[in-house]
Formats: sequence, structure tokens, C-alpha cells
Amino acid sequence: MMITTVGFDADDTLWQNEAFFRLTQARFAGLLAEHAEPGHLMTRLEAAERRNLGQYGYGVKGFVLSMIETAIEVTGGDVPASVIAELMAAGREMLAHPIELLPHARAAVEAAAAEFRVVLITKGDLLDQERKLAQSGLGDLFHGVEIVSEKTPEVYARLFARHGAGPGRGLMVGNSLRSDVLPMIAAGGWGVHVPHGSGWVLDRADPPAGHPRFHELPDLGALPGLIAGLG
Repeated sequence: MMITTVGFDADDTLWQNEAFFRLTQARFAGLLAEHAEPGHLMTRLEAAERRNLGQYGYGVKGFVLSMIETAIEVTGGDVPASVIAELMAAGREMLAHPIELLPHARAAVEAAAAEFRVVLITKGDLLDQERKLAQSGLGDLFHGVEIVSEKTPEVYARLFARHGAGPGRGLMVGNSLRSDVLPMIAAGGWGVHVPHGSGWVLDRADPPAGHPRFHELPDLGALPGLIAGLG
């Protein structure tokens, strides 16, 4: 068998995540409707998130801090304390939201775990990702869990060497071309894109059209058949 290790992304690959950010963004726009129209506000928020990634990393906490920073900016420093309190409450709600597995998630991980080593490789806040994994009920299926600050070819090379026979015999599954697929292919492995929603604007990229180690699937239900065909 060519593949020895299968990596899975978490957010918006195995369980719902983007939808909660969208709902909170809509709530954010409503709170600041008197100060900025929604399109301008989202542009300012995107710029803040981009600036802050290096300091805050990925996840809900960095998102909330970026919303607060944007609120201060668009109100000229006059944002009411009640708005700050609302944004913090929205963040707490996101961190406590029940996990909703995406279609075929459990079956796909179970099928992969029956034949290969399976590893969860995700970005984000450590405590939040550990909570979501525990609530998902999938934790016992994984041979390893890696929560990283960034997904790069070097990170994938190291993780697939740690959990298998290196990236050349590894396959990474995820909804993000930029984070899950392209760096894995650059490391010498297989990248499987399973799109979900519109995707976070800072995480978008163009697919490597025609690349022999790139595959795109409509959902995780097609993953076992794809892996079997690579053997």
C-alpha cells in the first residue's frame, strides 16, 4: 500500500466551524451599524485579522480581539462598553457551542483508521481544539493529535515522519487549499480537498490544477474509495 498515514483537518472538515464565525460577524455588523456599513466593516475586520495572526494566532480568541480592535477603530475610540461586552459574550458562546459533525465524518475516519495510522492536524487555540475533539466523539479513532500554529511543508514533513513513513507516503484531507492541501503537496505528499462553505477569506488559494497528487471530493463519503484507488 502506498499510503501509510492519513491526516485530517478538524474545523470545517470534520465538524462545523465557519458558520458560527459568520453568525458572529453578522451580530458584529448589527452592533456597529450606526458607525460603518457592513461591507466596510468586514474589510476593516479582515485587515485586523490579517495584522493580528502573528500575535494572536488562529481561533475564536484572536477573532474576538480583532473585532474589538475594529470596533475601536471605526468608532474613533468611542465604542460603548456595552458593545465590547456583547462581543466578548459572542466569543464565549462560540467557545461553548456544541460540536456538529459534518456528513460522513465519523465513517471516513473509521474507515481510514482501520487501514492506516490517522492523525488529526489542526490549527487554532489549544484549549478550544481539545474541547471540540473531546465533544466530537472521534478522539479515540486517532493515533495522534497535532495542534500547530501554522501548516507549512516543513510542519507536514515533520509530522508525517513522526506518525508514519514520511510525507511521501502520507495523505492530508481538509477543506482549505492554502493550509491543508498545497503545503502537503509541496512536502511530497497527497492533498485531498473537501470544500465546505465559502471558506475564510484569509485561507483561500487556487487549486493545483492537474497535479497528480491532488484530488478534490464533494464530501468525505468519497474518501475511502479514493484511498483504496491509490493503493
